[in-house]
Amino acid sequence: MSLFEELIEDKGEDEKIVGSFKPKDSLSDQIFEVSGKSFSMRDDIRKRLLEITNDFVDSLNVDVFIHDIVLTGSLSNYNWSQYSDVDLHILIDFDSVNKDKNSTSFHAILKEFFDAKKNVWNEKYDIKIKGYDVEIYVQDVNEEHISSGVYSILNNEWVVEPTKEEANIDDRKILEKGEEYAKKIDRLIKLGSKKDVTSDIETLKDKIKEFRQSGLELGGEYSYENLTFKLLRRNGYIEKLLKLKTDISNKKLSITQ
Repeated sequence: MSLFEELIEDKGEDEKIVGSFKPKDSLSDQIFEVSGKSFSMRDDIRKRLLEITNDFVDSLNVDVFIHDIVLTGSLSNYNWSQYSDVDLHILIDFDSVNKDKNSTSFHAILKEFFDAKKNVWNEKYDIKIKGYDVEIYVQDVNEEHISSGVYSILNNEWVVEPTKEEANIDDRKILEKGEEYAKKIDRLIKLGSKKDVTSDIETLKDKIKEFRQSGLELGGEYSYENLTFKLLRRNGYIEKLLKLKTDISNKKLSITQ
C-alpha cells in the first residue's frame, strides 16, 4: 500500500469515528432495557460487572471501602457506538486512606498506585461485555466527574440520567484539530529516533489534557475539544504518544553494549 493510499484510508477511518459521535435515539439495548419511562441496566450485565469489580478489588490487596461502582462514558449515554468501552469506575474515599487530609502529594501517590494496579489488571485480562472492552478506573469519591450519564451498578439506579439532545457536531473542525495533534505526535515520533523528546511529550500531553478539560467544563461531552480527544484515542494517536515515552525510557535505561 502506498503512502497516499494509507493517508486516504486513515482519513476515511477518522471520518467514520467522528460520525460515531452523533447521538442515537436510544441507549444501547445490549446494556440497558426499557423500565417504565426510563432505562435500567440488564440484570445479567449488572451481575457480571459486579463480579468483575470484585475480582479487581481482590487483586488490589488493600482494604478499601467502596462507596459506589458506576458505569459512565458513552455507553451510559446516547452517544454510544462500536468504539465505546465499558467505563467501570470504582469510587473510594482517598481521604479515608490518608491520615493527613491536606496532603495532595499522598493523593497523587494513591492515584499512581491505583492507576498502576488498573493497568496491570487490564493487561492481564481481555474481558468484553457484548463486544465492548471493559476499562476499570479507581476514582476518588470527592473527585469532580463531568458526565451527563452515570449509572450506579451497586445501587442499580441512575446517579445522573442522560437526556437525548441534539448535538451540534462540527465534523470538519474536529477532523482538522485531530489532524493537527496527529501531526505533532508523528513529528515527535520522528524526532524521538534521534534525540530525547521526553519533555516535549510531557508538554504535549499536558496541552491535550488541558484542551479536553476546558471543553468539558465549558461545552460538556459534545464539545469539540472532548470529541477531538476521543478521536485521537480511538484512532490510536494517544496510545502512540504514550508508547513513544515508554520506548524512550527503555532506551535511556538500557545498556546495549
